[in-house]
Amino acid sequence: MLSLEKIKDNSQILEFIRQSHLSMQALGYTEHGLRHASLVAKEAQRVAADINLKEKEQQLASIAGFCHDMGNFLGRSQHHYWSALLFHQIFSADFSSEEMALLMQAIANHDKYTMKLTNNISALVVLADKADVHRERVSSKSLEEIKKDKHNRVNYAVTKSDLRVNFTKKQIALVLKIDTNFVPVMEYFEIFTERMAYCRKAAEYLGYKFGLIVNGFKLL
Repeated sequence: MLSLEKIKDNSQILEFIRQSHLSMQALGYTEHGLRHASLVAKEAQRVAADINLKEKEQQLASIAGFCHDMGNFLGRSQHHYWSALLFHQIFSADFSSEEMALLMQAIANHDKYTMKLTNNISALVVLADKADVHRERVSSKSLEEIKKDKHNRVNYAVTKSDLRVNFTKKQIALVLKIDTNFVPVMEYFEIFTERMAYCRKAAEYLGYKFGLIVNGFKLL
């Protein structure tokens, strides 16, 4: 099995991520480039470690997290499938059949809310991906432009985002600090309700309860 470091060194993967970032930028979406890929990989691995999963599952989660969005340059609506198929095309000889199936499924499932989760890797990528809401994801530097788009407004208003695991209490919480002078908290829910429901499903699959804490108040 290849390490995450080897995946990150692959020129095709890096170019796919770069092109996906450019494509999403052109569509007016938040950042989907190397920063997001690296963060999701890191957080998926960290949560896996925090809940005491084996090293192999930690590695698989980080790899799937790094590659989950790289198919966006082929089309947004099916990008999760493109990403999984591209991963298989490049690395089919570098993983066992079981490992490849887990990786492809985790990549494909991250943006498919109707799917039933059937493995830890998929659940970890969902949590790590949906937790990345933050000012750093906003590409536009103009406040006027930011205010025109709901997703940009909400992401820009989030000045701190932290995915916390309480192993003893079996809880996973997304802790956010939102500048309510920029947007009301309700705008967050208008955009992210479906994503938070998917996080709850992912946490429950791992045997945990999911919570959302905004500005010190528990909302979920």
